[in-house]
Amino acid sequence: MINFEEELNPRQLEAVKTTEGPVLILAGAGSGKTRALTYRTAYLIEELGVRPYNILALTFTNKAAGEMRERIMDMCGADSRDITVSTFHSLCLRILFTNADRLGYDKSFEIADQTDQKSLIKDVCKRLKIDTKVYKEKSFLNVISGAKDELKTPIDFAKENAGDYYMQTYADVYTEYQKTLKANNQMDFDDLIMNVVRLFREYPEVLDHYSEKFRYIMVDEYQDTNSAQFVLVSLLAGKYRNLCVVGDDDQSIYAFRGADIRNILDFEKIYKDACVIRLEQNYRSTGNILDVANQVIANNRGRKAKELWTEAEKGKKIRFRQLDSAAGEAAFIADDIRSKAESGGYSYSDFAILIRTNVQSKEFEDAFRVRGIAYDLVKGLRFWDTKVIKDVTAYLVTVELGINDMRTARIINIPKRGIGAASVEKLRSFAEEQGITLLEACMEPGKAGVSGKGAKAVKDFYTTIEGLRESTLGMSLEEKLTRILKTVDYMTYLSDEAETTEKYLEQEEYIQKLKDSLREYEEEAEEPSLIDFLRINGIEGTTVDVDTDPGNEDKVLIMTMHNAKGLEFPGVYMAGMEEGLFPGYISINSGDEKDIEEERRLCYVGITRAKRELTLTCARVRMVNGETRYATASRFVKEMPFGLLDMNTTPEKTERPVYFSDGTKEYPGRKRPVAPVGPRTVPKRSQGFASYKKGKDMVAQKPDYNEGDRVRHFKFGEGQVLAIKDGGKDYEVTVDFDEHGVKKMFAGFAKLKKI
Repeated sequence: MINFEEELNPRQLEAVKTTEGPVLILAGAGSGKTRALTYRTAYLIEELGVRPYNILALTFTNKAAGEMRERIMDMCGADSRDITVSTFHSLCLRILFTNADRLGYDKSFEIADQTDQKSLIKDVCKRLKIDTKVYKEKSFLNVISGAKDELKTPIDFAKENAGDYYMQTYADVYTEYQKTLKANNQMDFDDLIMNVVRLFREYPEVLDHYSEKFRYIMVDEYQDTNSAQFVLVSLLAGKYRNLCVVGDDDQSIYAFRGADIRNILDFEKIYKDACVIRLEQNYRSTGNILDVANQVIANNRGRKAKELWTEAEKGKKIRFRQLDSAAGEAAFIADDIRSKAESGGYSYSDFAILIRTNVQSKEFEDAFRVRGIAYDLVKGLRFWDTKVIKDVTAYLVTVELGINDMRTARIINIPKRGIGAASVEKLRSFAEEQGITLLEACMEPGKAGVSGKGAKAVKDFYTTIEGLRESTLGMSLEEKLTRILKTVDYMTYLSDEAETTEKYLEQEEYIQKLKDSLREYEEEAEEPSLIDFLRINGIEGTTVDVDTDPGNEDKVLIMTMHNAKGLEFPGVYMAGMEEGLFPGYISINSGDEKDIEEERRLCYVGITRAKRELTLTCARVRMVNGETRYATASRFVKEMPFGLLDMNTTPEKTERPVYFSDGTKEYPGRKRPVAPVGPRTVPKRSQGFASYKKGKDMVAQKPDYNEGDRVRHFKFGEGQVLAIKDGGKDYEVTVDFDEHGVKKMFAGFAKLKKI
């Protein structure tokens, strides 16, 4: 029997017992929100007699959904088996699985992954004769994804951009892209929610069915929802209005993925009778860490007032250290971690280094490698995104179904058979003209214009697939995969392609894991099918889960602050706490305070990952894009109460004077005149300077190019100048690079060449 009063604090108990109508639970970092959600579910079942079948809990990752499901099962036992705990996309997939035909799809539709999408866009651009030097293929996918997040159909998008020639091209590509997806009986990841919203709006009886089923709805991490997810939840909860959303606006850090913080900030405007409950007692961090976090986030205007507190001790002060260079910063942190680990008070796995961008990782990798310290760099490449898994699943799909042209095209020359890109294009064109699949076109390559050795290779490929189809009838999916690998000699291909033995063994292990996964799936599924298996495993992962369990291996983790969300560590190092890096130059120069506030929220997330010790570091000088740049402490450090910092220098004193030829010197953030001293050079320091410039005249000189000109950068390649702004000591230049997108930089550093 669960004793809710004894096991929960007063605010958590209020959140658990407030079950009817709209509820907003503002759950601060480390305040036990998952505990509140699971107990709330148990309360609905145990105390109110709600059928588990009528409860829906939504979150963003499979990992989070799995953990919540396990907790609920532990508390409620078999009674909770019928609860739906799911990601948004998995829920929509289930709904579409039984209703896709209403929207004109076959129920065996597939999900187009990123590789499929890129291939589709490339084909669309060819058909529409679009110059991909002017319009980048990746930009089309980004624009289309953004439109779907806002529930804009191709027609909506075209109307919105009528009269804009440039954007009309995007509208044309979006239209053709959707037609091609439909012709392939595919949806991309963004289509799942968009199509369910369409289904609910066009078929009220379907909406009513699911509204009746899900009478109590809970949404975790609500601050991360986008417009489409907001509408989906609003529709589902419209009938009974028992909607409980849990989140923290101070941890909204995914605007770049389409998350809309207004969903949580405006909840009470949309649901005027909403009950708002604040969970502010923190069970993770020491008092000093929380005081620093509270002080920093209080500088954001777009937030709901809340302040974390704890019954724990105040703990150590937060250390702030400025080092001479990025390499020196990494060396300091590596030595500090080793010292603590060797003292016996900590294990290496107790520590995490949080960085703003992956570019910062190199110095840490070098420092740990030299010292022989084990570490993991968390980057988040999914198992399902690796080339080897994409290859073998494409074979499985082609042998099983043969109706997906992109999957067939992927493997038609893997292993190499002598089938060139020109032959594949001829086969594609012929298939499109005849209204048949690419695999069917391989039956008679001569009719498609493929001749000679190429025609024989194509025919052999078709014969191989057909032979596999016949010989694997009745086999399990694992057995089919084993037969396919042997028949096409895929392991020899891997061995030939692998650069090292280790790489080959790694890929071999991937395949073995896939086999294990297939076997486990077939043992558990009532009606196993390859499409269902791929749906379950292949479409999730918009938010990267950290698969490394720090408790299992004694390794230091290095990760971006975005990847650290949801985790906690006894000791945290936040590296690169410098203006221009965190917050970054783009946010600083955007002119939109919302960009800085998003960065500040990310800083808040980083701070609140620490349980016992927090160290902040910055470097006096850092190499950026091949140039030496002097750095000052991040504004976020300056927002912290200095009385809580253990410093080797105050943040203000990290500001390094830059001398100008007119005899004045400028301090970042303030100016004051001094006696004329003539031209000066910034002196070389004892360590950390890869290079420095002698006798450089610091007076800003106007670039020899203008807005609209084409320029070349030594690293980013060619691009077009969008804007040139006089920044006093240097001109700030905004360039839209062909391969790297829009970047802002100082002309003196950038050394752009007009072309």
